[in-house]
Amino acid sequence: MPIYEYTCSACGKDFEQLVRSSGPAPACPGCHSTDLRKKLSTFAAMSDAAAPARDLPGPCGSCGHPDGPGGCRFN
Repeated sequence: MPIYEYTCSACGKDFEQLVRSSGPAPACPGCHSTDLRKKLSTFAAMSDAAAPARDLPGPCGSCGHPDGPGGCRFN
Protein backbone atom coordinates (compact mmCIF):
# COMPACT_ATOMS: atom_id res chain seq x y z
CA MET A 1 0.00 0.00 0.00
CA PRO A 2 1.54 3.31 -1.01
CA ILE A 3 1.71 6.41 1.15
CA TYR A 4 0.57 9.53 -0.68
CA GLU A 5 1.06 13.17 0.28
CA TYR A 6 -1.91 15.50 -0.05
CA THR A 7 -2.78 19.17 0.34
CA CYS A 8 -6.35 19.98 1.33
CA SER A 9 -7.85 22.60 -1.00
CA ALA A 10 -10.37 23.64 1.67
CA CYS A 11 -8.07 24.36 4.63
CA GLY A 12 -4.55 24.11 3.16
CA LYS A 13 -3.38 21.35 5.50
CA ASP A 14 -0.60 19.05 4.21
CA PHE A 15 -0.74 15.39 5.28
CA GLU A 16 0.26 11.85 4.35
CA GLN A 17 -2.18 8.98 3.96
CA LEU A 18 -1.70 5.25 3.51
CA VAL A 19 -4.07 4.47 0.62
CA ARG A 20 -5.61 1.12 -0.32
CA SER A 21 -6.76 0.78 -3.91
CA SER A 22 -10.06 -0.76 -2.77
CA GLY A 23 -10.66 1.70 0.09
CA PRO A 24 -12.64 4.94 0.17
CA ALA A 25 -11.12 8.21 -1.02
CA PRO A 26 -9.05 9.89 1.72
CA ALA A 27 -10.34 12.91 3.63
CA CYS A 28 -8.46 15.75 5.29
CA PRO A 29 -7.77 14.97 8.96
CA GLY A 30 -8.31 18.65 9.83
CA CYS A 31 -11.59 19.60 8.13
CA HIS A 32 -12.71 16.21 6.68
CA SER A 33 -12.95 17.65 3.15
CA THR A 34 -12.31 15.31 0.23
CA ASP A 35 -11.24 18.18 -2.07
CA LEU A 36 -7.56 17.17 -2.05
CA ARG A 37 -4.59 17.68 -4.33
CA LYS A 38 -2.00 14.91 -4.50
CA LYS A 39 1.49 16.33 -4.04
CA LEU A 40 4.55 15.30 -5.99
CA SER A 41 6.53 13.15 -3.56
CA THR A 42 10.21 12.36 -3.41
CA PHE A 43 11.55 8.95 -2.58
CA ALA A 44 14.74 7.48 -1.23
CA ALA A 45 16.79 4.90 -3.08
CA MET A 46 19.69 2.94 -1.68
CA SER A 47 22.65 1.94 -3.79
CA ASP A 48 24.91 -1.01 -3.06
CA ALA A 49 27.43 1.46 -1.61
CA ALA A 50 24.92 2.45 1.09
CA ALA A 51 24.09 -1.16 2.07
CA PRO A 52 25.70 -2.58 5.19
CA ALA A 53 28.73 -4.75 4.44
CA ARG A 54 27.08 -7.82 6.00
CA ASP A 55 24.38 -7.72 3.29
CA LEU A 56 26.85 -7.76 0.41
CA PRO A 57 28.52 -10.90 -0.93
CA GLY A 58 32.20 -11.50 -0.22
CA PRO A 59 34.79 -11.29 -2.99
CA CYS A 60 35.06 -14.13 -5.49
CA GLY A 61 37.48 -16.81 -4.32
CA SER A 62 39.10 -17.33 -7.69
CA CYS A 63 39.49 -13.84 -9.14
CA GLY A 64 38.58 -11.43 -6.31
CA HIS A 65 35.70 -9.79 -8.21
CA PRO A 66 33.86 -7.50 -5.71
CA ASP A 67 30.39 -8.77 -6.72
CA GLY A 68 31.17 -12.15 -5.16
CA PRO A 69 31.17 -15.65 -6.58
CA GLY A 70 30.02 -15.62 -10.21
CA GLY A 71 30.34 -11.82 -10.48
CA CYS A 72 33.03 -12.13 -13.12
CA ARG A 73 30.94 -14.75 -14.97
CA PHE A 74 33.74 -17.30 -14.59
CA ASN A 75 33.53 -20.13 -12.09
